[in-house]
Amino acid sequence: MKKKRRRGNWLWKGLAFIVASGIFWVAYVQWNIHTVQDARLSESVDVGIVLGAALRGEEPSPGLRERLDHALDLYEEGRFTAFIVSGGYDVPTSSLTEAEGMKRYLVAQGVPDEAVILENEATSTYENLRYSQDLMNEHGYETAVIITHSYHGARAQDMAAFLGIEPAIVSTTPSKVMNMSWHKFRETLAYTKWSLEKWKMLWLE
Repeated sequence: MKKKRRRGNWLWKGLAFIVASGIFWVAYVQWNIHTVQDARLSESVDVGIVLGAALRGEEPSPGLRERLDHALDLYEEGRFTAFIVSGGYDVPTSSLTEAEGMKRYLVAQGVPDEAVILENEATSTYENLRYSQDLMNEHGYETAVIITHSYHGARAQDMAAFLGIEPAIVSTTPSKVMNMSWHKFRETLAYTKWSLEKWKMLWLE
């Protein structure tokens, strides 16, 4: 009887530890998200990297337009003189890549065609940054600002630092058109997945 009671106590303690660890991790991720979203770009860089999101037909979705408009504000302030727009096909039947849709939008707003570099292959945030880093090296850019939404900035910044994009500068914008409760929940899962992948890559080095 005592052995069963002890075993039951250990099970409850183990469950409580798992729950407490989960709560701590969620709080840590949300703290990271809120810390990064308040960052402000304080210096000029060589290039602005705009991370892709869904198109609607051949036009940027309302959420993607928020990222692009934030990028345009920084460009007009003189924070950088060139863009890298990153994103492959949203779905296989799309007529444009996310990058092509973003470039069309920027050029329509008056950005010179030659100032927007396409990265057409990425299908994830990690690929957005890795392939954009290749383009930076190809064009001789040494510094960049990564442009995305507030909820997404912490993971993007961590990935950039992991890839060696230094300094890993992120400029974020809040959203008025997206369901932030859903996206912050989804981002917690995505950040957890990335952390596990990062630890695995570090372990295998």
